[in-house]
Amino acid sequence: MSLDDCLRACSVHSGKLVGSLDPRRLQLAEALRQLLALWATQEQSAPAPTAAGLLRRTKAAATGAGSGGNLSNEVLDALLNVGNKAVVCAYDDELNLTVTITDTILHLRRGSRAGWRLRGRILEALGQPVEAAEAYERYLELTKEDGFGVRARVDGIHAATKARTELLSLLKRTVPESAAFGAGPATDVWAEGLAAHSAGDPSGAQARLVGALIALDREGAPESQVQEALAHYLDLATGLQTRPTPELTQALALYADARRGRMRGPVPDPLFGGVQWLSLGEFRNRIAGKSICLIANSGKVGESGLGHDIDAYDLVVRFNSYRIDPAHTGRKTDIHVTIHKHNYNWDKPVDTRLVFSGSSPDWKYSVRNKLIPGAQTYVNDESLRWPVRNIGGWTTERFAAIPTSGFNMLWLLDYLDVSPTLDLIGFDFYESGAYRLPEAMKLAITNVHEYGSEKTWVMERAQSVSGMRISLR
Repeated sequence: MSLDDCLRACSVHSGKLVGSLDPRRLQLAEALRQLLALWATQEQSAPAPTAAGLLRRTKAAATGAGSGGNLSNEVLDALLNVGNKAVVCAYDDELNLTVTITDTILHLRRGSRAGWRLRGRILEALGQPVEAAEAYERYLELTKEDGFGVRARVDGIHAATKARTELLSLLKRTVPESAAFGAGPATDVWAEGLAAHSAGDPSGAQARLVGALIALDREGAPESQVQEALAHYLDLATGLQTRPTPELTQALALYADARRGRMRGPVPDPLFGGVQWLSLGEFRNRIAGKSICLIANSGKVGESGLGHDIDAYDLVVRFNSYRIDPAHTGRKTDIHVTIHKHNYNWDKPVDTRLVFSGSSPDWKYSVRNKLIPGAQTYVNDESLRWPVRNIGGWTTERFAAIPTSGFNMLWLLDYLDVSPTLDLIGFDFYESGAYRLPEAMKLAITNVHEYGSEKTWVMERAQSVSGMRISLR
């Protein structure tokens, strides 16, 4: 598709968004407006074409040349912005528009890294993970720094595809009767299987449902459709058995592996010494029922004399450039909470390191490039990247300032509400100054945080205040 045709499609789609209340489509509409305004400006300022220029353009169109043509860097960036906003919408019209945009960009700029990455995203959204991995691989060939964690995405796709293949092979072996139904239309066979299940014919239902899964795979159905059917089948199979068979247990494990691979790529090993991802639910399970204290990096802590009391908690949480003085701060650190910008204490061994960031690309880059091998057993995945905003949904209208690492963590623990004891020690919101590593003392106590609002939130929930200790539970 030519650039003119692509821009015409963008213009038509812009009209479809008028009156939409979907926030994602509103963002797309603004990106389209900026693109079309830029294009109109460039068209008005472009010099009249010469005969030689028209001849070159005609030859390029005839040969399919992708040298860049009249696609300026500014228009390229605007197109990419539209494509990235459209793919997030996830509606068919927007997905089709993204396909049009990537086709155009990669026709004109075969070496566009961002174009190949967007191609990978749209192929994933369309349920074509193998093709998406190929596009991502092309992106990786063209870039030196994988700041978006694309390599992990590719590894996740490959791991998920392998698990799904093994799962379908397992079902074929354990339900050999399914072969008789695997050649039929998947939708019809699936309906027959559900009917057999409703009629109280579990063996007939199983054969047909597995046959339909085989047919979906053979027909190249979108990955989301296959995953939904697998989940439905495994749910029915689990309900029919009072005690899961080893085969069903293995099938459930493979399905879980496939789902995890789709959601998040594995952390490369041995690069990070076998570190494991920790999701919101998994983090909740690890802290449930345990007493927790959060230690502030305030001047009061450095002279508290509470070291023994601090080490008596089940879990001790410290922040960023925390400093250890056993008599005052205690010795142990179970959870290190850190902003992505600095890497203070990232070399100190801890069970769990939570890396917070308001930017997904920055978070991915830091986790991939700054973690020290063997210094942590668990690191948070993106579900825990920015708790107050991403989990709590606090907009800038509700809380305009940037939440501190301490407040993000405290809010998260209060939100999960699974700890019988939740104490804050030394939290005076820097009224007594900072107590940090010597090399971090040069850092100013930044004014981008709203310490007063955070303090108000804490004190409204405090169950008791005793000296330097604020207890929320």
